[in-house]
Amino acid sequence: MMASVLTVFRRELRSYFETPVAYVFLVIYLVLQGLFTFYVGQFYGREQADLAPFFAYQPWLYLFLMPAIAMRLWAEDRRSGTFELLLTLPIPLGAIVLGKYLAAVAFAAIALLLTFPIWITVCWLGDPDNGVIITGYVGSLLLASSYLAVGAALSATTKNQVVAFILSVAVCFLFLVSGLPMVLDAVSAWAPDEIVLVVANLSFLSHFNNLQKGVVSLADILYFAAVIGLWLWINGMVIESKREAG
Repeated sequence: MMASVLTVFRRELRSYFETPVAYVFLVIYLVLQGLFTFYVGQFYGREQADLAPFFAYQPWLYLFLMPAIAMRLWAEDRRSGTFELLLTLPIPLGAIVLGKYLAAVAFAAIALLLTFPIWITVCWLGDPDNGVIITGYVGSLLLASSYLAVGAALSATTKNQVVAFILSVAVCFLFLVSGLPMVLDAVSAWAPDEIVLVVANLSFLSHFNNLQKGVVSLADILYFAAVIGLWLWINGMVIESKREAG
C-alpha cells in the first residue's frame, strides 16, 4: 500500500514542476504573503516581535490559493482522458487518492517553507517566542491540508477545473466563516444553543486561531484530522462511483 502511495505521490509532485504554473503560483503566494504581512498587517509599525500579521491572513489567502492547487488533482485527469487509465493501474484506489492528496500537501508545504525569511526577519529584529511561531506554522499546514482535502473531493466531481475551483472556494468559505459572530448571531435567532455550538465548532478559523496563538489543543488537532479524513473518504466514494458508472 505505502509503495503504491509513494509511486502516485512522486508522479503527482513531479507533475507540478513540469510546467511554469507551479513557479508562478509560488511567486504569487510569496508576494501576496509579503504584502499582507508587511503592509496590510503593518509588521514594522506594530513593533512587536511575533508573526501575528503573517498568520492572521493565512486563512483568507488559502481560501483561494489552496483550491487553485487542488482543482487540477482529478479534474485534469478526467478532462485529458487519463482518469480511466489511472484507475486501471494495479494500484488500490485508496493509494491513488492518498498519493494525489499528499502531493498537493507537499507542494503547499514547500510554499509555506519558502516564507522562512519572514521568520528570520522577526528573529533578527527581536526575541520572538519561537514555540508560538512553530505552532502557527503547524496550524497553517493543517489548515492548508484541510482546504486541499475539500478541494480534492470536489475536483473529482467535475472535468472542469474552474468549476472545481469555484465549488471548493464556496465550501471552504462556509467552513471558514461559520464561527464568525455575525453567522452565529443569525443561527442563534432560530436554533437552540446546541446547534449554535456545533456551527461554531465547524469553523476552520476558530480552530486555526487557537494554534496560531500558540495554544495547542488535542481538540483542534483532531478537528483538522477529522475534516481531512472525511473529505478524503468522500473523494474515494466519488471516484468509486465514477468508476462504476464507467
